[in-house]
Amino acid sequence: MQLKSVDVVDSISPEDFKKLYYNTGKPLIMKDLAKKWPAYNKWNWDYFIDTVGESKVGVYNNVKSDSYTPINTADAYMKFGDYLKKVKAGPLDLRIFLFNIFQHAPQIVKDFTWPDELMKGFVKKYPMLFVGGQGSVTHMHFDIDMSHILHTQFSGKKRVLLFPHGEQHKLYRKPWEVLSLANYAGYNKSFDYENFPAVKKAKGYEVILEHGDTLYMPAGFWHHMEYIESGFAMSLRAMQSDLGGKLGGLWKLFGMRGIDTFMKKTAPKWWYDRKHKKVYRLAALELNK
Repeated sequence: MQLKSVDVVDSISPEDFKKLYYNTGKPLIMKDLAKKWPAYNKWNWDYFIDTVGESKVGVYNNVKSDSYTPINTADAYMKFGDYLKKVKAGPLDLRIFLFNIFQHAPQIVKDFTWPDELMKGFVKKYPMLFVGGQGSVTHMHFDIDMSHILHTQFSGKKRVLLFPHGEQHKLYRKPWEVLSLANYAGYNKSFDYENFPAVKKAKGYEVILEHGDTLYMPAGFWHHMEYIESGFAMSLRAMQSDLGGKLGGLWKLFGMRGIDTFMKKTAPKWWYDRKHKKVYRLAALELNK
């Protein structure tokens, strides 16, 4: 992996953000954006336990899904409050993602403001909360709707590995899926370059998010996250401004995913073998460039 640091600013004007990052598809860390929100000081474990503790949520373990498994399938369900109490107690390899906490407690939407000055197209019905215990992992993927993301860390530290969408074949993207065949868990200590040699040529970024950091991830960016400490974050999603970007997201969400799920059910072995061969064929092309 050929990694560099993400640019960091305390604040940035809308004009500079659009010129230097939005229009160029480059990630950015903004330090002060969330500090203007009541949520910056207000949101903590006990607040969420008291507010939405009785809501049932899906939880996900660190086991990387195989090529036969439909994506986004929860490993278990429990009350949100019970899960948060486990997170507070110590290391826990369970995480929550895409939890729309605001449907259960709409009043807390007042705790932050949408940064419409930075970009348009925010999907304001779906701000999402992501929670992970110390040691939990979000495996390498890109978001299926191809939205731009503002991902704000509110508690704990998290290591993030990022790659532009165009690096997908060096990362061993599984055809018809948003996931990589390779396992990047613990990549900063060791990685299986023997079986995934094209990853050596992948150019990306690495950053550690802390309380109050807002990461801008351009549409389609691959990301892998490891919880150094138990923590939670919120993602605000914005659709791409051009029609092609919107249609690409819709196709992946409603077309690509549906076809893949259907084939996994009807011809799993044939579908797996076909995709597996294609992954390595495309990676070999990248290696030979």
